[in-house]
Amino acid sequence: MPAERVNEVSAAKPSDDNATSNQTQSDAAPAEPAASEESQQKTSSEKSESKEDDAAAKARQRQERFKALQARAKNAAERNLKETAAETQRLATDPALLSSLSRKHAFASHNLLKADTEAAGEDFERKRAWDWTVDESEKWDRRMEKKQRHRDDVAFQDYTQDARKVYKRQLRQMQPDMEAYEREKLAAIEKAAANGDLEIVETNDGEMIAVDKNGTFYSTADTVGFTENKPDRAGVDKLVADLRKAEEVRLKKRRERRGDEEPDVTYINEKNKQFNQKLARFYNKYTTEIRDSFERGTMI
Repeated sequence: MPAERVNEVSAAKPSDDNATSNQTQSDAAPAEPAASEESQQKTSSEKSESKEDDAAAKARQRQERFKALQARAKNAAERNLKETAAETQRLATDPALLSSLSRKHAFASHNLLKADTEAAGEDFERKRAWDWTVDESEKWDRRMEKKQRHRDDVAFQDYTQDARKVYKRQLRQMQPDMEAYEREKLAAIEKAAANGDLEIVETNDGEMIAVDKNGTFYSTADTVGFTENKPDRAGVDKLVADLRKAEEVRLKKRRERRGDEEPDVTYINEKNKQFNQKLARFYNKYTTEIRDSFERGTMI
């Protein structure tokens, strides 16, 4: 009997151990959902906090941009107000009157200084010369002499002098294309060197010198190679425009000498004449054919 009881007890122990393990597993099973719920709550709280931070940052950025726009609008309004005040003052002031007053003030100051100097028994021109250096005085004298020569050249003297004035004026108005000149010069040198007409020699100083072998590269009094030059389209158009302008000036002076009136009088006073001339400058190229057709009687 005791042996059987021991066996029963020993047989019952594994079942008790199994029950204990099952109970432990059953106790641990509810703990896992609780941990997952806590992690979800933490994640959701972190997301909500990050969203709140982003919203606050965006709000701050919008506020900063709004303040910047307000400052910009304020500065623009102040600047516009200043410019408006300056424009109003400028329009209210007559520039011709200002120049006249400044000129009168300069003349009055000059005369007053001259009178005071002469009253003191001093030389006025000598005293004025103290304000300038010798170089400045000589430069001023040369400038005044040049202006006097130009005044003397205004009147007609002879045709040679008149042609010289026209030539000098054309030289002042001429604007050469130096870049194109350098390109053509370089191309001519390369072509002559390739043909053997020109030899490039380097001196001891490192300077490059072009030596003309047979005397055909550099121009002389007997050279006629310039006749082979073909100008570009822009140069031809400029020449034609200059010729037309010279012809218009010649015809205008001819009409002035003869006292001829314009062929078509389309104005009632000087202001209306200027207005019609302004219209003609802009619209004659569109209305010339129509007016000619009206005059011929072929207008449809």
